[in-house]
Amino acid sequence: MRITQGCFSFLPDLTDEEITTQVDHCLEKGWAIGVEWTHDPHPRNTYWEMFGNPMFDLKDAKGVMMELDACRKANPEAYIRFNAFDNTRGFETVTMSFIVHRPKVEPSIRMTRTEGDGRSIRYTHEVVR
Repeated sequence: MRITQGCFSFLPDLTDEEITTQVDHCLEKGWAIGVEWTHDPHPRNTYWEMFGNPMFDLKDAKGVMMELDACRKANPEAYIRFNAFDNTRGFETVTMSFIVHRPKVEPSIRMTRTEGDGRSIRYTHEVVR
């Protein structure tokens, strides 16, 4: 099963060239890029680990791609995503987010529905590797 989160998640994995094109687009808009990673891609896990600081002052996608390469080397079996932050309103807002790296073997998340007395329904999930 393939984890689908963020922009482009239903498309095949982006190549580094395609990622660079997206980063160029973000930088042209004046958005800052942040790199995050996790081993727990569950949709309710919104607290991914930051890899370095968000890159607010970059004008060239090479710096972001260098950060991605460093994150891939440090976390080869993790999910890695880019977040683009827009600060035009005076505070940081995530404008775009997409996965740029996946582990070789992705876990599956199995959801089980259990019906109880009356109309009660309970959902549990387990990660299957």
